[in-house]
Amino acid sequence: MKYMLLIYDNEKDLAAMTADTRQKFHGEYVTFTKEIRQSGHHVAGDPLQPVQTATTVRVRGGKTSMVDGPFAETREQLGGFYMIEAKDLDEATKIAARVPSARTGSIEVRPLQIFEM
Repeated sequence: MKYMLLIYDNEKDLAAMTADTRQKFHGEYVTFTKEIRQSGHHVAGDPLQPVQTATTVRVRGGKTSMVDGPFAETREQLGGFYMIEAKDLDEATKIAARVPSARTGSIEVRPLQIFEM
């Protein structure tokens, strides 16, 4: 089954890291990504650009509105994702616990809903 691991962190906390700490943190992501690729769990994944690059689109009553920024004000922002293949939720959450941002933010684990076309 495919699962999406949505990575939430506080961008201000990440920006406040020293260059050495940020480099170490990035290195942990490189290592984690290599590990899940080698184990066959990795399907896809990428970091997102900062929230100030986001645009939220809504259509209400037939009218489209666009707002700069993410759709909600929160302490943590969606910063990236991994799509993984796991046999069940237990295996998916064990993989999610290894994402470096699990220590600084949170990882939302959601199964994908696959539609047959």
